[in-house]
Amino acid sequence: MRTIDLFEEISLALLANKARSGLTILGIVIGVGSVIAMVAIGQGSQGSIESNIQSLGSNLIQIMPGQQGGQGYQVSQGQGSAKTLTMEDVTAIQDEVDLVKAVAPATSSRYQITAKGTNTNTSIVGTTSNYAPIKNIEMTDGTFITDQNIKSTSKVAVLGPTTRDDLFGEAAANVVGQTIRINKINFKVIGITKAKGGSGFNNQDDIIYIPISTAQQFFTGGQYVNSINVQTIDEESMTAVQDAITALLLSRHGITDPTLADFRIMNQADILESASSITKTLTLLLAAVASISLIVGGIGIMNMMLTTVTERTREIGLRKAVGAKRRDINRQFLAEAVMLTFIGGIIGIIFGWLASYAVYKFGGIAAQVSSTSVILAFGVSAVIGIIFGYYPAQRASKLNPIDALRYE
Repeated sequence: MRTIDLFEEISLALLANKARSGLTILGIVIGVGSVIAMVAIGQGSQGSIESNIQSLGSNLIQIMPGQQGGQGYQVSQGQGSAKTLTMEDVTAIQDEVDLVKAVAPATSSRYQITAKGTNTNTSIVGTTSNYAPIKNIEMTDGTFITDQNIKSTSKVAVLGPTTRDDLFGEAAANVVGQTIRINKINFKVIGITKAKGGSGFNNQDDIIYIPISTAQQFFTGGQYVNSINVQTIDEESMTAVQDAITALLLSRHGITDPTLADFRIMNQADILESASSITKTLTLLLAAVASISLIVGGIGIMNMMLTTVTERTREIGLRKAVGAKRRDINRQFLAEAVMLTFIGGIIGIIFGWLASYAVYKFGGIAAQVSSTSVILAFGVSAVIGIIFGYYPAQRASKLNPIDALRYE
């Protein structure tokens, strides 16, 4: 049988029962579209998480007070509330550890902020001028905290864009120079940072930066810090710097057993790797769940093809009687199954892309459609068409022509 004749026969067979063919194709459309949409959401989330981690700073090592995590370790233990890191530790790291580009200590707490009849509750971070380049903070207006602000214990503040909007309104202009009150103490606004994104307590835009000396004098009342941020000269130096800092702090704190360290060190590369691993697992899980609908669609194809074989038994017998061979019958019914998945795959790709766009547009969830997911979903649908179409095709090809012609 020529290819063009085969294609004509397939078209006539599928159009003979449009409703049944359409419902069968719909199963494949839903399966392919679901796989593409789920993988797109997973990959988009992975990219968003990685971008957020990268926005926290490059080549970053963060040191936090508190005991190392271990068996039975509780989340509430030492999460920045312990007082084990001091400004002297900061100076020692900056002076004694090689391959360090910059060091920035920070204290953090939440306070009620007021300004001209408005108020909000947000994070107050006391830090130094190095914090901005380490954390990739850019300014849209004014300046960041300077060394002079720290030396003179200035009551100045740098606002995140969300905090600015909460206190002065989204349409506010000339915010720099205005006065805000933090815990009933007046502070002058000297700058507004550029939006970085985030949500909840991790919102990097809902924050206020003040000089660390001011924070320690008026709020924390001591030389202790909640975190020390260290930027290495390059990514390859992070492990060596982390080991050197660990040895230095253990020595300074008089600790001989590393498992009893009163501080924790987080490596940005490790955090990024862990986050990527989790999101990849999530993407695979979403794809696996969506793939179930593809299998269901394949079962629908098999059901339709078996029904078709039964309905066309006399036709098959007639074809065999006039000289059609088993491979011709087998090829025809297998091609019909593959054609169903081919049509469903094409429509499913469009459906998956539209679903991903709708999720991003209306749900605010990052979705990234990749060529790999499209090829994978389309390839799997084609394989399903072959697998689930093979048995009905074989059954049709093995029919005895005499019995088939007698079939009522």
